[in-house]
This record gives sequence, structure tokens and C-alpha cells, in this order.
Amino acid sequence: MNTILILNAQVVNEGKIQSVDVFVKDGFIEKIDNNLAGLTADTVIDAKGKYLFPGVIDDQVHFREPGLTHKACIHSEARAGVAGGVTSFMEMPNTVPNALNQDLLADKYDIAARTSLANYSFYMGASNDNIEEVLKTNIQNVCGVKVFMGSSTGNMLVDNEKTLENIFSKSPMLIATHCEDEATVRANTEIYKQRFGDNPHPRVHPEIRNVEACYKSSSMAVELAKRHNARLHILHITTGEETALFTNEIPLKEKKITAEVCVHHLWFDARDYETLGNQIKCNPAVKADGHKQQLLKALLDDRIDVIATDHAPHTWAEKQNPYWSSPSGLPLVQHPLNLMLEFYKEGKISLEKIAEKMSHAVADCFQIAKRGYIREGYWADLVLVDLNESTTVTKENVFYQCGWSPLEGQTLHSKITHTIVSGHLAFQDGTFDESVTGKRMLFER
Repeated sequence: MNTILILNAQVVNEGKIQSVDVFVKDGFIEKIDNNLAGLTADTVIDAKGKYLFPGVIDDQVHFREPGLTHKACIHSEARAGVAGGVTSFMEMPNTVPNALNQDLLADKYDIAARTSLANYSFYMGASNDNIEEVLKTNIQNVCGVKVFMGSSTGNMLVDNEKTLENIFSKSPMLIATHCEDEATVRANTEIYKQRFGDNPHPRVHPEIRNVEACYKSSSMAVELAKRHNARLHILHITTGEETALFTNEIPLKEKKITAEVCVHHLWFDARDYETLGNQIKCNPAVKADGHKQQLLKALLDDRIDVIATDHAPHTWAEKQNPYWSSPSGLPLVQHPLNLMLEFYKEGKISLEKIAEKMSHAVADCFQIAKRGYIREGYWADLVLVDLNESTTVTKENVFYQCGWSPLEGQTLHSKITHTIVSGHLAFQDGTFDESVTGKRMLFER
């Protein structure tokens, strides 16, 4: 029996902030009450003055294992996530080889079971010719099917219309899409190669992977989903135009079409290419300033449902390549909660809304069993935050295998002090306890 008692916490949960104690036993939240100080526990945490959030569930990460482990691995990146309050992740299939059959998918689960400090799930990958494998996917223990409806890292572009019709008409589970129109991106690429040659400045990135490319692909995905009554989740929305594709007129649990925004598309804008260059090169691109304001508005009014990171590390050397050969993606999984708490400090979002969009709504969107809320009987995935302390991001204190962050030098005015993963105190005051690994997430579908 393993027990943890958290006293005097300001619990941020289900639209309220309450000063209560939380008792954890054998992985689960056993009791939430005003006065549990009389209980005995293996570990007692006095959380006075701190805020207790449900653990962040990141529905989009790239941890690079297998095949790309010179960039990252499940162990290193899950560990970094736990340091930032991310207790559960869903990882993408564009590893090497791509997770395009059930055996390769199972291999990733086996690696995570041995090495991941956080709870985990992995998407099944779709290609132009693996619909039979996609349809074998177990909807109770796999988060979803990933479809790249536009070019991205790897060789998983699905551009065959018949394949897309098959996936949207037959998939029994959530379909998560990367939406950028391939033809538009290719045409823009040729124009910019002719105009700027071999080494343009990265500021051209949102002009090549532009608003038109995003909207054209996202609107196509929405049309397919509506036609086939499919369960569609569009990842990393980057434009104000795309927010019009989504509704806030029905509850999330009843939505068939949902959307995600990533922290970097709320945080950075096109002006940041001048100082950060390829560090913030990602697909879809960080866009002009006005878009992040519209994305935040859509997040707050519930047209956009969840917040994620799209954590996608590359080595520093790879990122120093000229624009055309510098890979897209940036490491973010250690600081998403800190970033959103900056918006709170600026008066742009409430603590309750942060808990909703980073935990509750992700659990509801994916129908995750017994996670995403601070409730009796639920898994104890919990994050304790001190809003009176600061975190300055440096090379020395990032835990990514790649060893860098686009946030370096920035001071974020919050500190993650404790992270509990499935009832295990995995991170405390800068120190990890890796004696217990995370759990495979299950889904109530």
C-alpha cells in the first residue's frame, strides 16, 4: 500500500477553486475533504499557498522512439513532461519505422511500459495503403488514428481521396488529423525557391505554409467528417480563419468534430522568427500576430477544445541547417503549464479554464477512463504549482535529450513543485523518483 496525503491545497478542478485535502491510496484518489489532517500516510505534502491541478494530458507529442533516438526517446521526453506537470501523453506514429501495423504499434507500448515515467498512449498511423491494419485497432486501449493530410516529418502523407473516404467512413475511433494542403505548400515552395534560392530566412515559413494551405485542408477534413458522421479531431489549429469551422453550441461530450491549439501557436508569432529563426520552424507554421489572438479567443469561447504541445525535438545541430533542410518541430513538453500560467498572470485566462483545457477536456474528448479530473475513485494524476515562485528556462535545467528549448532565457512566473503520476510521486522539487513507471491509458468507448 502506498499513500500520499496532500494538505491545505487550493484545488483547481471542475470550474472551482477550493481549499481541501486530498488522500491518495494505491494509485487512486480515495478521499477529498476539508479536514484529512488526522490521516496517516507514507508521504505528507503541506501544499499551503499552492495550487493543485489535475495532471496535464498532452494529446500530441513526438518522442522519436523507435528509430530517431539520436533526437529523443520515450524515457527522456516523458521525464521532461513530468517535470512540467504532464502526467499523460499521446504519441504520434511517424517514428522509424512508422507505426503502420499492429505489431509496430505494440512495440511502442512495450517500450513505454518499461521506460515511461508518465502515463501513455500511442496513435495508430494511417497511410495510403494500410486501411486493414487501421481497422484492427482496439478502440479501448489506443487513443486514435493519426492521418497526415499534408506533408510533415516522415513518409505518412495520406493524399489518396479513396483512402481518406475509407478512413472517414470506416474508422470506429477518433481520427486525429494534421491539416495542411500539400499542393498549396508545394506550389509555394517552388515560388520561394526561385525567389530566394538555397537559404531564405525562416521568416518565409508562414508564407509557404500559409493560411490558405491550413484552411483548405481543415475544411476538407470537416466536410469528410460531416459526410460520414466520423469522429474528427483536428490538431494544432494555427489560423483565425479555421476557428470558424468549429462550434461551441453543443457540449464537448456530444461533439463529433473537435479542435486543438498548441502552446507555441498561442505564445509565439511571426515576429519571433527574427530572433529565433529555425528554432520555431514547425508545421503548421507559427503565423502572424493576429492569429494567436483569435486562437486564444476561440479557446476561451470553446470553439477550440484542448491545449497540447506537439512536442517535436530535433538536435541543435539539425536546427542550425539552412532553412530548407532544417527540420520542423520544437521541444515544448516541459513547460506547457508554465506558459499557460503566464497568460493567467496577464489576466487572459482563468486557472479553472487552464485545468479544463489541459486536463478535463482532453479526457472528455478522448473518453479517457478515470483521468483528467480530481475526483474520488479516479487515478491520482496531480500537479502542485507555486504561483509565487519563478522558473527561468536554461540549457542546464531542460530535461530534453536534445538539450535546448526555444524558451531559453525566459522567466516564467510559476514553478511545478510536485507531480504525481497514477499515485506515484514521480517528481518533487527538481528530483525524480523513477522506481515506478506510468500506466497505459484506457478509453471508455
